[in-house]
Amino acid sequence: MTKKIQAIRGMHDCLPSDTSIYQYIETTLKKIFISYGFSEIRLPIVEKTNLFKHAIGNMTDVVEKEMYTFCDRHGESITLRPEGTAGCVRAGIENGFLYNNQEQRLWYSGPMFRYERPQHGRYRQFHQIGAEVFGFLGPDIDADLIIMTFRFWKLLGISKHIHLELNSIGSIESRKNYCRMLTVLFEKNIQALDIDCKRRMYSNPMRILDSKNPSVQALFHKIPPIKEYIDEESRIHFKELCRLLDISCIPYHINQRLVRGLDYYNRTVFEWVTKDLGSQGTICSGGRYDDLVKFLGGKSTNAVGFAIGLERLVLLIKAIQPKEIDTDQNIDLYLISSGTGTEDIMLLLSETLRNQLPEFTIIKNYGGGSFKKQLARANKYKARLALILGEDEISHNQCIIKNLCKGMQQKVSLTHAPFVLRELLKLLKHK
Repeated sequence: MTKKIQAIRGMHDCLPSDTSIYQYIETTLKKIFISYGFSEIRLPIVEKTNLFKHAIGNMTDVVEKEMYTFCDRHGESITLRPEGTAGCVRAGIENGFLYNNQEQRLWYSGPMFRYERPQHGRYRQFHQIGAEVFGFLGPDIDADLIIMTFRFWKLLGISKHIHLELNSIGSIESRKNYCRMLTVLFEKNIQALDIDCKRRMYSNPMRILDSKNPSVQALFHKIPPIKEYIDEESRIHFKELCRLLDISCIPYHINQRLVRGLDYYNRTVFEWVTKDLGSQGTICSGGRYDDLVKFLGGKSTNAVGFAIGLERLVLLIKAIQPKEIDTDQNIDLYLISSGTGTEDIMLLLSETLRNQLPEFTIIKNYGGGSFKKQLARANKYKARLALILGEDEISHNQCIIKNLCKGMQQKVSLTHAPFVLRELLKLLKHK
């Protein structure tokens, strides 16, 4: 007997019971992106491995341990994208729309891939919606992106279950100075470090600040906050950002331990976090990366962006408002026919109705059966209305329209059926 083939670990199916929630989120976010002047960009899932090594950093966990990397038939190393920013910057440079600090507002969505230990809210194939803005230096664009994400949460009904963590990590030079200090401090306390932290001590010491190891956390009180190391321009930038968020009534918490795990960040970093999903509580994260475009071969261009994890967002919405989500596909009209010649006429009628009622969902019965069985199928689909066609109705050029919610029915001419159906369905949809 052939062994049953299962999905790859950490790469899960998105079933119809959940796709309606994904579609609701995607539709809501797309409308807001458009209202803020963003344009969609669609990026390849596979990129050259060096793109991520250069952009994210050779010594980051993503590059060292989490990328799906393999060689193609020509022996070139390629990688399934672990995040979207690097590919977006590459596309901008390659296609010539990132030059001379030109202003761009872009958004994208799609699957990302990281080889991590799967758990609730963390998968090896996951989906993100991201936004990247290029060509703006001031803190006002940072504030605008954060305010836009807050609008997302309000429209999705989760703003009371998610909070903003905010920090500034200064310039690239500020980070280097801070990392040198951290390395010296960790060298003096090396006995408290675990294997991962010892590995990061020289390559990426700021990542140690994310450690959940109690012996490592016990050292944190010895570590001065990064604000003591950031440059004056970054300090002014962050102070103005906080002021703009204050006047916009966006609550936030300044988290001095928030540093972000990718090398390209500078100045503003932020995360939207929830306590309703356990340890996997980060829903959205982002920040500035003013040197990345130049680092990847383009002209010096200021940039800021964020990414939203859709799987965690779906889990959060399901956790806090399960009764408000209708995951069933709403069938507006179910077409029933029985008797000699009725199926052929219903086939033609079904396409006429779809032409005249394109805004409604129409399903035709298949497989025959008595009127009773077909009505049972219509009720199983939770259809609002049924259109019934028998030999008698055909002989009088009529059909029966039945309200399956109330059990009421009426006979109408086939000519007027589309108009009657439209009015009835409009009334039912608004109830």
